[in-house]
Amino acid sequence: MAAEKLKTKVIRSSCYDPWYNMAVEEYLLNHVSENEVIFYLWQVDTTVMIGKHQNPWKECRCRELEEDGGKLARRISGGGAVFQDLGTLMFTFIMDRELYDLEKQLQTILNAVNQFGVNAEFSGRNDLTVGGKKFSGSAFSFKAKSALHHGTLLINTDLTKLSRYLKVSKEKIASKGVDSVRARVGNLSSINPDISINSMIKSLEESFKAFYGGEVEEIQVDRALDEVEELYQKHASWEWRYGETPDFDISFRNRFAWGEIEIGLSVEEGLITKAVIYSDALDCGLVEELSAALHGHPFRKDAMVNRIGRIAAGAPERKAFIDDITGWLNTKAI
Repeated sequence: MAAEKLKTKVIRSSCYDPWYNMAVEEYLLNHVSENEVIFYLWQVDTTVMIGKHQNPWKECRCRELEEDGGKLARRISGGGAVFQDLGTLMFTFIMDRELYDLEKQLQTILNAVNQFGVNAEFSGRNDLTVGGKKFSGSAFSFKAKSALHHGTLLINTDLTKLSRYLKVSKEKIASKGVDSVRARVGNLSSINPDISINSMIKSLEESFKAFYGGEVEEIQVDRALDEVEELYQKHASWEWRYGETPDFDISFRNRFAWGEIEIGLSVEEGLITKAVIYSDALDCGLVEELSAALHGHPFRKDAMVNRIGRIAAGAPERKAFIDDITGWLNTKAI
């Protein structure tokens, strides 16, 4: 029997509301079909978008952002905080999980950029750079049968506002060998003035069609769908965007090559009654498992290290991350 033909779709959003566009993105992730790849292109106006497990108060100057009419949004993926405006283009690959291929997805983006004579390359944690400056970063979310990979493209982003709204730890900046967040990033239009949002959209669509083939169907998502509205209400809610940021009895923080982590613990009578993990790690599942491993267990170094160490037993690919964390905790005076 012949293999089933790949189904491909391109979706462009005409809305600039981050909460709506992220609701559509999550809706598509919930409903992508077997053997299907969707390419979703969208923009937002004046937004700071944080990763699923980040503390907004430590990543963003929230008051200044909202006073200036901007919005805070929280992704369903991991990774760090980014600033976006109408000079930024967002891309999202949504697919049958069996079709997930990070190298192919990033190459689709890289080829579209290279069409403009830009000598771009892969760097760091799935970043794209030119001349040592980052113009694109990616993050990921996975369900049992579907996968999502989304990222930014800085075309003509207001870098002054980026510096104004984003808070970046001194450790993170030092690890990049630069002295400010603005020094780390650059706009593609500064490399080639012919690059605009519209010209990049056209190049991306052509690159997607070249890599994925098939008869690409261009569709729109019905805004009136009940599930889209429910997801919009979630993404717009204070609870999702800001969440609970309680005071902790003990807090540890460190930066590793794969990202920052902060462990906040509430302790009563020697037991950990609450464990909240903030991190820009790309592996959301790991962050959630760390929290679950500590909650309800003794506040002793050996017990904590033992509980966290067990995570690697069921997921060998996480061993290096777990070894970093347990090695660090072993140095703490607990």
